[in-house]
Amino acid sequence: MTSRSDIHFQRGVSLFDFQLQFGSENQCRKHLFQLKWPKGYSCPKCDNRQYYFTQSRNLYQCRNCRHQASLLAGTIFSSTKLPLTTWFLAIYLVSQSKEGCSALKLRRFLGISQTASMRLKHKLQMVMKLADDKRPLRGFVQIDDVYWGGKRPGGKRGRGAEGKTPFVAALQRDPKGHPTFIRFSRVESFSSSEMLRWGQKHLKPSTIVVSDGLACFKSFQDIGHFHYSVITSGRYNSPDFMVFDWLNTIIGNMKNKIKGTYHGIEQ
Repeated sequence: MTSRSDIHFQRGVSLFDFQLQFGSENQCRKHLFQLKWPKGYSCPKCDNRQYYFTQSRNLYQCRNCRHQASLLAGTIFSSTKLPLTTWFLAIYLVSQSKEGCSALKLRRFLGISQTASMRLKHKLQMVMKLADDKRPLRGFVQIDDVYWGGKRPGGKRGRGAEGKTPFVAALQRDPKGHPTFIRFSRVESFSSSEMLRWGQKHLKPSTIVVSDGLACFKSFQDIGHFHYSVITSGRYNSPDFMVFDWLNTIIGNMKNKIKGTYHGIEQ
């Protein structure tokens, strides 16, 4: 009997456990307080640590300078009219769903308007992207070219297909070969200059990059990375060829996620 993969069967956060942790407004506020002031409250104006809490306005007032600070100011929750429980549940649904979570599905789950659901999802996607942009890939990274959309009956598939959008798919793996971080980036084309720009932005210095034989990926060597090409032509039919197994699995999952959210997209 084949042993189960620790990656496939890793423990997640069940909806029941999530509700136990963040089922009330007070629980959400306490968690947000710890994230904003991990060492305890600190006045943004004078750094004093003693404060009053004005419950009627949900503000923290400094005992020294009387400056009032909002727990939500400077966050994606700023000026929101939705309770934090709604926001936290939306974060759970968007981040945990393997098949994607459309704004329409969020509206039904959360009981809010379509406009509020769309705005909420866009904000969550933006902060997720900004967080990813702050963390370049490092160590051992596999890269492949991906084309999405623009499907036409009888048209060419893959590279050079008319109307398709090119993406770089990159996967960082740990010393045991397990996937740790992924990045999908839209690019103008698969040219050497475009890969240089992408590598300077998204790769840590001296990264080991493994790709297929596409010539543009060799340009990573020009900016201090170690690049290795693996010829894949005709080798995917062999069950022993597993070099890009995790990367191909993640690309397939991402396509399913997009298709599960945006049903009109043809891949």
